[in-house]
Amino acid sequence: MASLIHCPHCGIRPKEEFYIRGDASISRPSATASDEEWNRYVYIRDNPRGRYQEHWHHASGCRRWLVVDRSNVTHEVFSVRDVATAARENAE
Repeated sequence: MASLIHCPHCGIRPKEEFYIRGDASISRPSATASDEEWNRYVYIRDNPRGRYQEHWHHASGCRRWLVVDRSNVTHEVFSVRDVATAARENAE
């Protein structure tokens, strides 16, 4: 059985329609950040085991960016939110 992702815009879709960008908790450094900060942002990443949030792009559907809360061990998806919605919730 194929893994399915519930896109908030397109409904339930196969995971092959999506591309994973990576950890959604990492913040981009400012334009004036040091080379070391940029090096760390681009190249140095943790690789957690278990549940965490990732950015996914629905490339073959609505083309929206989503925040997917899932386990990278069991591949269970707990929630999917639009990036704009997630940003508003995090700002509150």
